[in-house]
Amino acid sequence: MVLVFVLAGVIWGLGAVLHTPRSMRWIMIAVLLAGVITGQLLLPEGHPFRDATGGSAAIWLIVAVIGLLIWAYSRIIIRVRQRTGVDTQQPEVSGGKQGSFSETELNRYARHIILREVGGAGQKALKNAKVLVVGAGGLGAPALQYLAAAGVGTIGVIDADTVENTNLHRQVIHKDASIGMPKVFSAKAEMEAQNPFVQVRAYDRILDASIAPELIAEYDLVLDGTDNFETRYLVNATCVAAGVPLISGALSQWEGQLSIFDPANGAPCYQCIFPKAPAAHLAPSCAEAGVIGPLPGVVGAMMAVETVKVITGAGAPLRGQMVIYDALYAENRTIRIAPRSDCPICAEIQS
Repeated sequence: MVLVFVLAGVIWGLGAVLHTPRSMRWIMIAVLLAGVITGQLLLPEGHPFRDATGGSAAIWLIVAVIGLLIWAYSRIIIRVRQRTGVDTQQPEVSGGKQGSFSETELNRYARHIILREVGGAGQKALKNAKVLVVGAGGLGAPALQYLAAAGVGTIGVIDADTVENTNLHRQVIHKDASIGMPKVFSAKAEMEAQNPFVQVRAYDRILDASIAPELIAEYDLVLDGTDNFETRYLVNATCVAAGVPLISGALSQWEGQLSIFDPANGAPCYQCIFPKAPAAHLAPSCAEAGVIGPLPGVVGAMMAVETVKVITGAGAPLRGQMVIYDALYAENRTIRIAPRSDCPICAEIQS
């Protein structure tokens, strides 16, 4: 048995000295293995050749099967590398060169890369993208988790709240040990633990008019998961002025909704659909009306999916459409929404 391994080593060593291609060396070793298996199967028991090569074909058949599995896996890896078109022999560090992938990243995102609609180009786009999430609560929590997992290169999160015990039944990015911690730092820690290859920028403050234009201008896309209309209208107006697409979600009790507001690409803005904030009793907060725990996860994950679609160009993003999800009766509705010609925020862009 040792003789076979020695011969394989000699073949590999001579091949290296003679600069024989690695593929040819593997073929020669495969021929050697095939000869050994053939001899074990055809020669009578007790033959010197059989004794010198292990005495049984079973062990060499197992070696052959393992070798075939390794070869098949290597071909899959090579195919994934070819589809990404990137050099995978790079240091595995966070915040590396834009658009490049380490071996670990390539393996991590393989299920994205083999999707026809994403591929290597789409994963590069995700790595190079900058996304701002306004709010690290019910909607922001799952959106942030999935954006980090998907490999969005730079993720900003702004929120002035701290983690409270009442948050934990639905805001699953936060943990019991994080109670009292600013939500943005709790979220940042969880996201970086989940994916060290993304950069997370945490802003522990209220988003107001004094910083909104400058902050939003740094990002390619904004997700709004806030629960107050003042911030929603501010985010919408700032995104319209900057030409940045806005993915907005909302929740109440058992129902959620989301849409992409993007007047620069023919979709309405938020104020086209909601010209004025409703009276407080018509739109109570989650603290007042309650919310079923998994609902933010459903809608927040849908916001993350729309983000990936916008960045990669996959499918048909929810521009000009609004999805309304009723968890209590397991119903999904999609309605058409259109710009308003008298909208004070985006009418000039639409004209």
